[in-house]
Amino acid sequence: MPHDPGGLLFVAFGSVLVAAGFIWKGRVLRPLSMKRTQAAAIRDRSRNLLRSADMAIAEARRRAARGEPAIVTVGDVTRVACRHYGHVLVERDEAAAALRRRFEAAGCRADCMTDAFN
Repeated sequence: MPHDPGGLLFVAFGSVLVAAGFIWKGRVLRPLSMKRTQAAAIRDRSRNLLRSADMAIAEARRRAARGEPAIVTVGDVTRVACRHYGHVLVERDEAAAALRRRFEAAGCRADCMTDAFN
């Protein structure tokens, strides 16, 4: 039975890829240092707090009646962070800073009130 040169080339190329993967064993992703791991955790936490502030603002806007301002508290942000992201302990200063940033970015001065500036 004649051998197909395309199929043989395909099998040889696949074998080379498998051998290369076996040799390198994912070394590109492995050397995570403790500093990089901690920096990634801090970035994730701050990103989650900002998202929590966005969700708290959206929830307060939905709760507010027509014509009255939405009231967003720092406690709302900590509650959303705990419920959605599992952050058991969120400092008031962290939550207030995230709420201030999202309050300014979302243009909430016209229709929202918050205690984050106190």
